[in-house]
Amino acid sequence: MSGETGFWDAVDALRAQRRRYAREAYGFVVGALGATVQALPEARRADAATRHLSGQELLGGVVALARREFGPMAPTVFAEWGVVGALDVGEIVFELVGCGQLSARPEDSIEDFRGGPDLMRMLAGDPSRPGPADEAPRDRPRRTA
Repeated sequence: MSGETGFWDAVDALRAQRRRYAREAYGFVVGALGATVQALPEARRADAATRHLSGQELLGGVVALARREFGPMAPTVFAEWGVVGALDVGEIVFELVGCGQLSARPEDSIEDFRGGPDLMRMLAGDPSRPGPADEAPRDRPRRTA
């Protein structure tokens, strides 16, 4: 994270523009980013070029932390936050990149979050559980805290 604006001030400014995701969702994604990087092998963590996470690696870290923190309630928590698909996680990441709180490489794209397993199914730990497909971010109103 970087930038002169404090993290929560930046999140509040993002949410003032568009209250799409709950405030907690932003903090959780950044926390999962840190936890995922810390779980990397030491050699990979030591090198900035290899420490960089792909969208799918970050999604795996988000799911792992959510399942540890919230257990079977993880899908419910994420739904309350307005995060129901992998592209929602990507959108949070790129909103934070846009306001200088995270960095991205030129080749990074929100598309890096597309094409993986269904986020809600992953959170539930049950691949047979029905859930919404990860589709393009929607502009429908969402319930936020």
